[in-house]
Amino acid sequence: MIPQLVTMRYRRPSGRWRRLYVPVLPVALVLSPLLLLAALAGLVACLATRINLLGALRGTGQLLWALPGTRFEIEQGRTAVLVSVR
Repeated sequence: MIPQLVTMRYRRPSGRWRRLYVPVLPVALVLSPLLLLAALAGLVACLATRINLLGALRGTGQLLWALPGTRFEIEQGRTAVLVSVR
């Protein structure tokens, strides 16, 4: 299943948490022209380095499939960031 929502929490310097919800589909639609350019750049990179294109696509698909349920936590000093993919 492709992730549908990314939740990002970060702690302000005052100590309060701020939560931000980012829906994946609308963001992907808005950025689709850039995604097309990135796909073309990936194709050129695969051809230039002689990497199997189907293997690269399969690896990308497996990475996207594994994203739901992933949590990234970064804390440094008084700043903390939590990103959760659902």
